[in-house]
Amino acid sequence: MTSSLRPTLPAPTAEARPHSFSLHGRTVVDPYAWLKAENWRDVLKDPSALPADIRAYLEAENAYAEAALAGTAALRKTLVAEMRARIREDDGSVPDLDGPFAYYTRHREGGQHPLVCRRPAAGITSLPVDRLAGEGEEILIDGDREGEGHAFFDLADAVHSDDHALLAWSADTKGSELYTIRVRDLATGRDREDAIIATTGDAVWSADGRAFWYVAVDENHRPAKVMLHRLGAPQSEDETVYEEADSGFFVGIDRTRSGAFLTITANDHESSEVHLIDRARPGIAYRTVEPRTEKLIYSVEHRGDELFILTNADGAEDFKIAVAPLHDPARANWRDLVPYRQGVMIRFQHVLADHLVRLELENARPRLIVREASSGEEHAVAFAEEAYSLGLLPGHAYDTREIRFVYSSLTTPAETYDYDCVSRTRTLRKRQEVPSGHDPAAYVTRRLFATAPDGESVPISLFHRRDCPLDGSAPLLLYGYGSYGSLMSASFRTNPLSLVDRGFVYAIAHVRGGTEKGWRWYLDGKREKKPNTFSDFVACARALIAARYTAAGRIVAHGGSAGGMLMGAVANLAPELFAGIVADVPFVDVLNTMLDGDLPLTPPEWPEWGNPGADRQAFETILSYSPYDNLRATAYPAILALGGLTDPRVTYWEPAKWVARLRTTMTGGGPVLLRINMEAGHGGAAGRFDRLEEVALIYAFALAAVGRAGEGS
Repeated sequence: MTSSLRPTLPAPTAEARPHSFSLHGRTVVDPYAWLKAENWRDVLKDPSALPADIRAYLEAENAYAEAALAGTAALRKTLVAEMRARIREDDGSVPDLDGPFAYYTRHREGGQHPLVCRRPAAGITSLPVDRLAGEGEEILIDGDREGEGHAFFDLADAVHSDDHALLAWSADTKGSELYTIRVRDLATGRDREDAIIATTGDAVWSADGRAFWYVAVDENHRPAKVMLHRLGAPQSEDETVYEEADSGFFVGIDRTRSGAFLTITANDHESSEVHLIDRARPGIAYRTVEPRTEKLIYSVEHRGDELFILTNADGAEDFKIAVAPLHDPARANWRDLVPYRQGVMIRFQHVLADHLVRLELENARPRLIVREASSGEEHAVAFAEEAYSLGLLPGHAYDTREIRFVYSSLTTPAETYDYDCVSRTRTLRKRQEVPSGHDPAAYVTRRLFATAPDGESVPISLFHRRDCPLDGSAPLLLYGYGSYGSLMSASFRTNPLSLVDRGFVYAIAHVRGGTEKGWRWYLDGKREKKPNTFSDFVACARALIAARYTAAGRIVAHGGSAGGMLMGAVANLAPELFAGIVADVPFVDVLNTMLDGDLPLTPPEWPEWGNPGADRQAFETILSYSPYDNLRATAYPAILALGGLTDPRVTYWEPAKWVARLRTTMTGGGPVLLRINMEAGHGGAAGRFDRLEEVALIYAFALAAVGRAGEGS
């Protein structure tokens, strides 16, 4: 079947304006550099500040994309309707107990944004999750009401004070990830005058509830300062508690599960440093656990007179857990509690009063290990499916014998369990409901392995209908990411059912650059080894073809952000394998971005990609794969590139420049479409139903790329 994408308008043509630079003895030509607005910082805060010539070009691209996809309008409506029908619209989370109250979020029927709520804790465990609304419930934040009048609204943090009297909550109304923190008096339901602008949105209360810490964003959009805000004081009087001098480090805050300490973490992608502040003494200066050392990563939790340290120290590539005395926690005093085991990655530690729980990953399969504090005895919680997802929910309680986890697979809807660490019994608290119906037995989940060019075995998670013909005729969507050590979990997703029920195979390529096979898997897909990520993805595509799950020219590749860079790279490497490519907020102008130290993410990204300005080898490596700089005079598959005007992570001009240059370089194929959301940032639309419109656009493109856009519409 051939693509049914038929543009009815001529493709926009961006003017090529001469621009080049020389570095390390090489000259790089960048004819579309002008698409980067000189006032980009202003645009992040106010999209109307975008220069008129750039706006005109982006709007022309949006019109062209819409015209090309006009024939899928009915299909997109159908897709939105069926994806929405799989969502329980009044769904809510399992309540989380904290003292006299149980806190939870839920949605109202038809609502775009969550409601933050609480109820008295008494009797909450016997109350079904679907009966939380009504008498006894307090709605603390009504996301739908707060979002009224805003084209974009993202509710971020909502954290209550220890005495349950106040709530610090934050929201972004531009998509630029500049959050304003407000304080709500829970007795009156009204916000106080405190309004803290230009933050990351995170807040940690002091123990007495008279102040909170937050992270301020600098002029280059980097989280750089930890500030202490005392209630009632103007933001101009907030105290600088910690300021990061190195532009390559980001700053974040949290509180230990014990509730005793604020943690301040400064980190890049290879090193970290943690500082502690007693929450009961907010005016006292922080103390450092262990000064930063190159390539030393650690995080900290607390119990009694000890700190629990998850770290890669002493060659523990896949991490270990050490303990240290609280009064002197320097590295010299770290003592192994859970030793390092090669190939078994500890992803997370969860410290309770009497137990230590860790989430481990071995050969892309997760499990929970529960350790009793007094005896050191351990036992595992795991599942038998070939590919599944397991996540530990942190919760508020510390002095408890219960943990809460969520299990799912590509075919099994999410199940939320409370697990008793002493009796070793689990209680199902919630099973994800699919209102339109879902029969897991009608689908098959598999875990396959592809062989990379260097012999590495690359995992692939996939699912399809049991009646799907596996004779090479099925179209296949292949998703990939492979950066920053991020794990692509094999969790249940309702939206892909719209493709799978139309005959697609849905697959995830667990390529190098992630941590599915441990920290080495990440190291083998970064900096000078980044090309492994791309060759792994191509190897996965070829393995799926060889196994008759699909055929060359029947695959639609999909990736976002750094995964969008992967899309650009594989489009250059093996365009003949793909019917279509979806590059969502794609990081495709890698060289120019990594040379621009003023951009929000660039200095902290140098450990991930290399610093091409200072390091000739990094320059040559990035130049060798940067999608924008490696376009070829060949036929390309149909391409859909998506971006957000106020995106501070992958700026709008990256996909815009890439598409403009691609059209002048390619010799056939396509079409190449660009759609920029003029009212959102990196995550696209914030409303849960608005987001479905974007997913439907992607799926309609995928169906059209393989000639199936007329089916099921």
